[in-house]
Amino acid sequence: MDSHEVRRQWADRSGEYSPEYYAYYGPDETSETIRAIFEAHLDRDARVLELGCSSGRHLAHLYDHGFENLAGIEINAEAFETMDDAYPDLAAEGTFYCDAIEDVLTEFPDDRFDAIFSVETLQHIHPDADWVFAELARITSSLLVTVENEGDEGDDADVNYVHDDFPLYYRDWHRVFTELGFEQVDAQAGDRDTIRVFRAPDAPTGH
Repeated sequence: MDSHEVRRQWADRSGEYSPEYYAYYGPDETSETIRAIFEAHLDRDARVLELGCSSGRHLAHLYDHGFENLAGIEINAEAFETMDDAYPDLAAEGTFYCDAIEDVLTEFPDDRFDAIFSVETLQHIHPDADWVFAELARITSSLLVTVENEGDEGDDADVNYVHDDFPLYYRDWHRVFTELGFEQVDAQAGDRDTIRVFRAPDAPTGH
């Protein structure tokens, strides 16, 4: 499976793990954790981008708590129809890009966003598109948060096919982003995902 096929699968996704699926469950503990991280490091007018925002449940939680300069990238066009119904205020006020992450990031200028976050999205980037991570470093001026499945300790597999369907690529996100000059300032291991908080080079240490 190449990177084009991976993107096609997510663009056409319905049922389990689709935008409607996540909208049904709404904001969750991960949403609350991301909000707490941003409240500790950012002002409410920070420019925030979510990668793979789906129908917007995490962004909606941020919006409801005073973060209004919000943007998202999502490849599945149906996500935005679901967002209009589930989170109409976010849909009206946010800036959204219906496209593949790989096709959007190169269009942004350096330091375009104060903070970027990803919830179980970067783990689906095909190895052919590893260059995306340097682009994320380039456009992030302050904070980068990853909430990703990094595999079990000692797991030699680089990829796992979920339900024999779509691929999940395991990476050491600490290594990926510290090698790009970021400093890891926090890490929390959960049952499935690891939350990592990275500070960009020369970023302020408080707000």
